[in-house]
Amino acid sequence: QVHLVESGGGLVQAGGSLRLSCQTSESILDFNSMGWYRQVPGTPRKLVARVITSGTTAYADSVKGRFTISRDNVKNTVYLQMNSLKPEDTAVYYCNADSGFIAYWGQGTQVTVSS
Repeated sequence: QVHLVESGGGLVQAGGSLRLSCQTSESILDFNSMGWYRQVPGTPRKLVARVITSGTTAYADSVKGRFTISRDNVKNTVYLQMNSLKPEDTAVYYCNADSGFIAYWGQGTQVTVSS
């Protein structure tokens, strides 16, 4: 059973920064991709950013230039650095690990950006 443990959420003022962390119980290189999604109550979960095995990254248009996804292969941890946060970034953020057959999810961490 793969476990993803997220940390780093919280309350921040608009314009501030937060860094989310997601540590896996297995090597992150075992997964085709790792990513961050976010969800606002009553709406679908949406991709924020992801990184594939080669290191290629992809971002939602709404966060390009403000968020950066990175990984530490030794610590089996994926990070999401979030800068210039906006109130519309408020959501529960979920870590995702995709093996190509199964998608694993973390428990979610709340990010709240006040105006």
